[in-house]
Amino acid sequence: MKNICVIGSLNMDLVVNVDTMPKPGQTIIGSNFKEVPGGKGANQAVAMARLNGNVSMIGKVGEDGFGQTLINSLKNDKVDTTYIQTSKGATGVALITVDKNAQNSIVVSPGANFEVKEDDIDNNIEAIKNSDIVVLQLETPLNTIKYALNKAKELNKYTILNPAPAVKLDDEIIKNVDLLTPNETELEIISGVSIETEEDIQKAAQIMIEKGVKELIVTLGSKGSLYINKEKSMFKKAYKVEAVDTTAAGDSYTGALAVALSQDKNIEDAMDFASKVGALSVLKEGAQSSLPTLEDVKNFRG
Repeated sequence: MKNICVIGSLNMDLVVNVDTMPKPGQTIIGSNFKEVPGGKGANQAVAMARLNGNVSMIGKVGEDGFGQTLINSLKNDKVDTTYIQTSKGATGVALITVDKNAQNSIVVSPGANFEVKEDDIDNNIEAIKNSDIVVLQLETPLNTIKYALNKAKELNKYTILNPAPAVKLDDEIIKNVDLLTPNETELEIISGVSIETEEDIQKAAQIMIEKGVKELIVTLGSKGSLYINKEKSMFKKAYKVEAVDTTAAGDSYTGALAVALSQDKNIEDAMDFASKVGALSVLKEGAQSSLPTLEDVKNFRG
């Protein structure tokens, strides 16, 4: 099995349940407050580790209680935390509100995640050198992401970018991405194409391919996912489940894809595996608390 390096964010998710989302200026009563380890980078690393992937992580936490809790949580899931540094700032936090329809609203305060600089990539380059696949998201500074992707390609690594939360991306970032894994909204933002139909998705994907992306998997929520490269496209229907909480569904999907590709599965099998993992992740509340194990996937009857 190949090794995976995740470069990204670690947050403590502060989660509260509500019946309906508050309107501007409205105060409502919530329930079931929880502190759950999260952050897109850490979520994806844990997703990989629980699926028996060999994964290390580059990132930063603060010198507070949340930081040590997040590192301990990763260690418990057998993620290699050697390359996670401590910053003098606060650990990143995400304020998450989940309504009775399992939809969520999230505000992220990046904290130490925005202290991950180019020097941190150089100082932890062994993690990239020792990996075959490098996975990134967009919860660390864009200059650092650009630098890390460039270094990964110099070292001939396969790169996966999950462009969330979505922002317009420099062409220097895009050209070093082998596999891009956006949802429809993220693809719309990074491509500049208004997406309403599958034709629009194809058009937006081809724009990204012209800029250097080798292949895309566009996640379509409960509908499924769509693979696109220069020559072909392929649709994979989602497994039908009753969602409880969609937090980290995208992270679980990207993490599962990386593990499947690290085992040299073909893209169709990788998408099927990731679809099962994504379906399982929405059956439980929280971010890392919802991520399934390989045993869960084997027992899944979707």
